[in-house]
Amino acid sequence: MVRSGTSGTPVLLLHGIGGSSASFHEQLGPLAREHQVFAWDAPGYGASADPTTAPGMAGYAEIAAELLADVGRAHVVGVSWGGVIATRLAAEYPELLRSLTLASSTRGSGRSEQAATGMRARASELADLGAAGFARARGPRLPAPTADPRLVESIVATMAKVRLPGYLFAAESMAETDHTERLAEVTVPTLVLVGALDEITGLAESRQLASAIPGARLRVLPGVGHAANQEWPVEFNRVVLDFMSKVDESDQCQGGT
Repeated sequence: MVRSGTSGTPVLLLHGIGGSSASFHEQLGPLAREHQVFAWDAPGYGASADPTTAPGMAGYAEIAAELLADVGRAHVVGVSWGGVIATRLAAEYPELLRSLTLASSTRGSGRSEQAATGMRARASELADLGAAGFARARGPRLPAPTADPRLVESIVATMAKVRLPGYLFAAESMAETDHTERLAEVTVPTLVLVGALDEITGLAESRQLASAIPGARLRVLPGVGHAANQEWPVEFNRVVLDFMSKVDESDQCQGGT
């Protein structure tokens, strides 16, 4: 886990299925000016050890909850797969969260047989192509078509470091999950962020999240795709910081910690 900042309320960043803590390079410094920021490497990703068994979505949420037990009550920002983990975390461990931000996220791939099958097939694709080939085939789809080529290369380079069995277990957790019926259980303040040009999870899916989570706010970032936090970090960071600041102010007014 990568840490930045020494004061302010904690923030936990959960990366997408093809990323790692490196995917939050543009968030660490700006968020750390006001918060203690923790960017995890999920089990089997980045510097984390490879899991010996599949954690499942509940297991990933439990591992994140164990981190928060040490870090303290935190703002949780989940991108894509990280957002699905964050949703389960918020539903099952609400006492550990100050707020929830779901960026470019989804209810899970288990909401349709086609989506689940496609998600499960990704691990075989990774095994067949190798990490570099897999990243070269899939990575350029994440940002908008107009994205800076240097950003595309950065995304591909990060994805080229994914490995088995971590990716296999992550894909299986997505394939087994449909949070449609659980969204109403999320009671913490929630922000849903999505790029207007996101073709991976899409605007319609973010609208579903925002409409089903009580009191959730939806913010659409124009001109960017699925990798919104990397494509337009200045605006992404501004929106997230403003949201978290308002939650903290409300907590203080109510005598929270």
